[in-house]
Amino acid sequence: MNLLSVENLSKSYGEKTLFEIDSFGIGEGEKIGVIGINGTGKSTLLKVLVGMDTPDTGKITITNGISIEYLNQNPAFDLEATVLEQVFKGTSPVMLVLREYEEVIEILEKNPNDSVLQQRLINIQQQMDGLGAWQLESEAKTILTKLGVSNFDAKIKTLSGGQKKRVALASALIAPSDLLVLDEPTNHIDDKTISWLEEYLNARKGALLMITHDRYFLDRVVNRTIELDQGKLYKYDGNYSDFLIKKSEREELERAEGQKKQNLYRRELAWIKRGAKARTTKQKARIQRFEVLDDSITNDKTQAMEISVASSRLGKKIVEFSNISKNFGDKKCIEDFTYIIQKADRIGIIGPNGTGKSTLLNIMAGKIKPDKGTVDIGETVKLGYFSQEYMDIDDSLRVIQYIKDEAEYVTTADGTKITASQMLERFLFDGTMQWTYISKLSGGEKRRLYLLKILMSSPNVLLLDEPTNDLDIATLTILEEYIDEFQGAVIVVSHDRYFLDKMAEKIFVYEGNGKILYYVGNYTDYYTIYKTEQEISQKEKMPKEKKKPEKIKEKKLKFTFKEQREYEQIDGQIEELENKLEELGTKINECTSDFEKLQSLTDQQNKAEQELEEKMQRWAYLNEIAEKINTNL
Repeated sequence: MNLLSVENLSKSYGEKTLFEIDSFGIGEGEKIGVIGINGTGKSTLLKVLVGMDTPDTGKITITNGISIEYLNQNPAFDLEATVLEQVFKGTSPVMLVLREYEEVIEILEKNPNDSVLQQRLINIQQQMDGLGAWQLESEAKTILTKLGVSNFDAKIKTLSGGQKKRVALASALIAPSDLLVLDEPTNHIDDKTISWLEEYLNARKGALLMITHDRYFLDRVVNRTIELDQGKLYKYDGNYSDFLIKKSEREELERAEGQKKQNLYRRELAWIKRGAKARTTKQKARIQRFEVLDDSITNDKTQAMEISVASSRLGKKIVEFSNISKNFGDKKCIEDFTYIIQKADRIGIIGPNGTGKSTLLNIMAGKIKPDKGTVDIGETVKLGYFSQEYMDIDDSLRVIQYIKDEAEYVTTADGTKITASQMLERFLFDGTMQWTYISKLSGGEKRRLYLLKILMSSPNVLLLDEPTNDLDIATLTILEEYIDEFQGAVIVVSHDRYFLDKMAEKIFVYEGNGKILYYVGNYTDYYTIYKTEQEISQKEKMPKEKKKPEKIKEKKLKFTFKEQREYEQIDGQIEELENKLEELGTKINECTSDFEKLQSLTDQQNKAEQELEEKMQRWAYLNEIAEKINTNL
């Protein structure tokens, strides 16, 4: 059964069409991921579906009795409310009674002898019993703790931006709903919390619709993927990995259709150039068909981003940290840290929020100084720092002005010069968007523009602080390719495990209290070691059972009946396989022009070689046993 259905849905802003969707439905138990380039209207689509925005055309049908809970990318907060009060801001009966309970408890703490309030509390408690609200309150506190918020009485106005987002996420998760709609739920939470959220959403029985650029998260949670691409909605069964395969197949078909269209276009163009006069109905129809075809060819250009690597020369000395420490009040961020950054380093920095991961990048960038120790930066180092704040964006500038302020052009690795306008096009800012004011861009589009400005400066050392927040998957993929070809060092703070697996070769782990551990490998390598260490630690804590040593009876070494037969036959089997391989080699040399037969013979050859290898290993084992048996006779 569909919980929500859509027919002929469209939405535009000015002349820009965000999406035109023929039909779409969300079924019970479906977990759907929404992906697409920033600015394509993903967040707007979610707002339209939950009733926070209105479509230009179309119909949305929600099954009677279905409840929907929505996490906005920019949620509203009551700054004077406590954490728990904010979590219980929903309008369902259970949320209303929980909110009333928290309010009465707060008043009773100030007026403990008020008999009217005491009676009111008794009535509320009876309502909570009937609605099962006690369990919900306990679950809310558990979820908040898992999300890193432990002070339930703290005022919202005292929390950081990241903490506020986690409170909003807890509120969406705790509210009973048939359909949970989440816009970027993994932003501002660390990798271990994301792993917990994966497990929570996988165990949840209701339907899920969410936008996220976390590809590991998509792979582990969703069973259906929808993509917004140039106003169209494409539907795929499966997770992110399935989407990549199926999108590739779809684009291959489109390329084939495009080739047919190009061939037809060339024939029609030749006819037009011959000077055909539109005197007859048939000729008029053909000219109209050409015009339609011409429009479709013009509008059918696939947008793609490319980055040509360009960086300035980098000497041997990069950055050398020597016994540095940094505290903020009583909080230790870095304690006695020493490391020499190499030219080819690809370092990922992970750890819980608030432990000071960005502090190391800020020290490298010269924004703050360590309390102790020294930081020696090489003379040839040119830093490109992609920070979380990007405070240097002037919203009053046009897009092209902002990029030209950094550089009029960039020189690629092969010496080619690419203008600022051309680079903007490669970053999906077409001619119209280049003259748009930055104030009109979406948050993700601003992040993409900011990233381009950093790369236009031709840095030779890259510092990236949470680059995956608000960047779409297409941009992340190109950034990963850029890093792969980049000739200098790259240091990244990120919770995106997919991104860290692709770019990192070393992992720095913030353990808290200023301690930084160092692992060689990517995120998966680190996590495998971490899990092994955890399992060993748990086993060491478990009580050990004392057992009496058992006397081991010596068994006489001998072949089993099956091994004896195998030992007797294996020499002949090896000889047969060697003869077969020789015969196949001759046949392969004789039929190099017959591709199908050649492919079949090659497959047979590979299979025979594998069988021979296995037989040789088995032969060595059986002969070793035979020697031991003969020695003991």
